[in-house]
Amino acid sequence: QVQLVESGGGLVQPGGSLRLSCAASGSIFSIYAMGWFRQSPGNQRELVAVFSAGGSINYADSAKGRFTISRDNAKNRVYLQMNSLKPEDTAVYYCNAPKTYYGTNYSGARFAWGQGTQVTVSS
Repeated sequence: QVQLVESGGGLVQPGGSLRLSCAASGSIFSIYAMGWFRQSPGNQRELVAVFSAGGSINYADSAKGRFTISRDNAKNRVYLQMNSLKPEDTAVYYCNAPKTYYGTNYSGARFAWGQGTQVTVSS
């Protein structure tokens, strides 16, 4: 079973940047699309960026132009560079492999969720 460990969150002022990292155990990482999800209190978990095994990338409208997803299959890692952060980006961020997705609409996740990493954007 793949285990996911997210890191890199923190408190940042509006307009600031953070780089999130996700470490995945297991040798089958490279065959799956991997995405970054986020969930804030009272809201459903949303997929904000996804990087397919074939190399295509999709972003939620809220992330376009500000977030960049990347992956390193040799290291079993996925990254999310977040720039120009806004208070509405405040959430717990998770990585996982969406079972199915179209754009950033997804259904289910393949692996157990990790602990996530808290991102708080506030002055």
